[in-house]
Amino acid sequence: MKKLWLPILFFLLAFSSVLPTPSSAHTNNSEGFSSIEVKEKSLDYELKLDLEELGHALNKTTAEKELINNKIVEQYINTHIKLYADSQLIEGSVEKTDIETIKERPFAVINLAYNIEHKPEKLVMEYNMFMDDSDPSHANFATIKMDGKQQEKILTFESRELEIGEVSLLQNVKQFVVLGLEHIFTGYDHILFIISLLFGAKTFRHILSLVTAFTIAHSITLALATFDIVQLPSRFVESAIALSIIYVALMNIFNKDSKHQPWLAFAFGLIHGFGFAGILSEMRLDTNHMARSLLSFNIGIEIGQLIIVSLVYPLILWIKKLTLKPIKWVIPGTSAAILAFGLVWFIERAF
Repeated sequence: MKKLWLPILFFLLAFSSVLPTPSSAHTNNSEGFSSIEVKEKSLDYELKLDLEELGHALNKTTAEKELINNKIVEQYINTHIKLYADSQLIEGSVEKTDIETIKERPFAVINLAYNIEHKPEKLVMEYNMFMDDSDPSHANFATIKMDGKQQEKILTFESRELEIGEVSLLQNVKQFVVLGLEHIFTGYDHILFIISLLFGAKTFRHILSLVTAFTIAHSITLALATFDIVQLPSRFVESAIALSIIYVALMNIFNKDSKHQPWLAFAFGLIHGFGFAGILSEMRLDTNHMARSLLSFNIGIEIGQLIIVSLVYPLILWIKKLTLKPIKWVIPGTSAAILAFGLVWFIERAF
């Protein structure tokens, strides 16, 4: 009998020696608690996480010291919890941290504040804390309060989303039209490309053909990229947009009488469409209303383009009619400045 027990005892001792010690073991089945309240122009989020598991996720032996450094915790949370207010991603800032004992275990209590321009009609949370890093068995008991309504859910590895509310038709259209307008007016590379095209436009009919070709082209690639049918590396797209500006600017400088062809606007419009899609890729578009959101966004871009053309082209015509010699250098000089911007953008984006 003793001979039988000796090998078994030896095996148990050997096996126990390779088991992790309590101080280094993961908690497994760790828990978290989320309490989110949406106000008029702010969103308050109280997040409670198992302190030991948070330490493992941050690759630290303990998370207590890291709670002092709010930026480390803030960065980790913002990369693992995505909050979308009416499809737009918002990021939180850590207001304060504390430690609380729950079920005889220490928990980190993290209060985050999210600034929002207006109270959203729909809020979506994508929760990925610990699940892909240290504890696939992690579960979070989440509650969202908005407009007198409350939504609750247990977030797990298999079920990581929680949403509340529904965006109205009017709000959806307005949001994406405004977003398209903002994008074209803050996209200085797109503006300079359009102005460069206008320098080579001869008549109103010619302008119409250039703008139409550019619009059709960027609408095609914008749709292809948004629906995830065709994807191109962002560095390639942004570099190609800079090259389009360089090419048209060079044509304006060395061939003052050049007449830009619609095919040129169409070809470069295809590239610019992928650039327009970049901002949409950062959002969480509702699949049920994706076509409507895309159309509204595109309408916003077209309105912005028409405003630019209506303001800039009459000025170009007026400059071309002036007979003073110094005035004749305005368009080539402006084209040289646009060329310089294009070169700087290309170097920054390609290298």
